[in-house]
Amino acid sequence: MKVKIRKELLEYLLQLARDFYPNEFGGFLREKDGIFEEVLIIPKGYFGKSSVYFDTWLLPHDENIKGTVHSHPVPSSRPSRTDVSFFSKFGGVHIIIAYPFKEESVKAYNSEGREIEIEIIE
Repeated sequence: MKVKIRKELLEYLLQLARDFYPNEFGGFLREKDGIFEEVLIIPKGYFGKSSVYFDTWLLPHDENIKGTVHSHPVPSSRPSRTDVSFFSKFGGVHIIIAYPFKEESVKAYNSEGREIEIEIIE
């Protein structure tokens, strides 16, 4: 399995991670024609130093939401047990952006927490 993400979206996500640092940020990824194109940041979220919380009832019903993204303000992009538990509830693809928030520190995982390849689309 491979996840495809638009380069502009990836650059925006990296900037969000930098802007929220030293806190985490999180959002939901919208896909169009098999490529992640947009991120949705849910209102009234809590973005802390070690976690992100948001009310999923505020998430719009949108069948194009196929994944999640969040940052880790530490150099590890490995999903925590809490991350994997969250992944299993939402399925799809999950991207973690680790400090120092460079393209090399971005990893994608499936709903079981197994790493999957990322393809950046121009």
